[in-house]
Amino acid sequence: MEGQNITYKKDFLIVGFSDFPHLQIPLFSALLLIYLATLTGNLLIMVTIQSDSHLHTPMYFFLANLSFLDISFTSVIFPQMLAHFFEEGTHVSLARCLMQMYFFMLILSTEYILLAVMAFDRYVAICNPLHYTTIMNKAVCNQLAAASWLVSSVVPLPHTILMSGLSFCESHTINHFFCDLTAILKMSCSNTSRVEALTYILGSILAVMSFILIIISYIKIAASIMRIKSKSGKSKTFSTCASHLTVVTLFYGSLLSTYMKPTSKSSTKDNKILSLLYIAVTPLCNPVIYSLKNSDFKNALRKKKNRR
Repeated sequence: MEGQNITYKKDFLIVGFSDFPHLQIPLFSALLLIYLATLTGNLLIMVTIQSDSHLHTPMYFFLANLSFLDISFTSVIFPQMLAHFFEEGTHVSLARCLMQMYFFMLILSTEYILLAVMAFDRYVAICNPLHYTTIMNKAVCNQLAAASWLVSSVVPLPHTILMSGLSFCESHTINHFFCDLTAILKMSCSNTSRVEALTYILGSILAVMSFILIIISYIKIAASIMRIKSKSGKSKTFSTCASHLTVVTLFYGSLLSTYMKPTSKSSTKDNKILSLLYIAVTPLCNPVIYSLKNSDFKNALRKKKNRR
């Protein structure tokens, strides 16, 4: 393109939270505590499930997978984000940026699918209890978990490959705390319509299909609960899926608040704060939700504490 300084091999400068100069120390301290708490809480869930034979069921198998996802999700972003506080800006190559973006989308996609699989597991447990152990046997659980990772590893590949061939204009400053897809596309001098269309189509299909499966599962679960005559029976049955429903609401709610806000009414600062909602807060809340709302898990933690 004429009149524009186009480059192919220049590093990107990630601004991080430098536009909050008076909040650097409180922000760093808060984010470090959130990261450590997320790692500790989710590792505790994984270790507790592994060490207690009563928790060797499909529901807790998928919960351990979700905890591993939350650890991976935050670890893709947090180390680099925390490093921003010790520099004016962090320089990263295009290859490194695309790698971070790929793993970010891979883990996000896997969480979409895994939450849908967990909803299906609750549907089978409540609506088909007599066939539950047959339908959700160990082999099926392993296959569902493997399929979640396999499908999600393929979904971000096409647009990541397409983005590796883009050229970029004079500005190489990403006003975000990680390599955000939309921020990188805005800096490109190339035609990005194919990448944007592909990202929108694949992301929408995966998110919408997963959400529809969750909704269908819970409609059937609600219908099954309504047929239970005793109030205590209804309460006990609903409690088995209350934690998952809370996590789904938090996950989809935080994503919608970030990406469904009109562009004309959003600012870069607002986008960064909202991005922290699903990158930092959601993975931190998941272990808290399950430890507070799930009686089996609380009992397992109690036994583990008593043994010590």
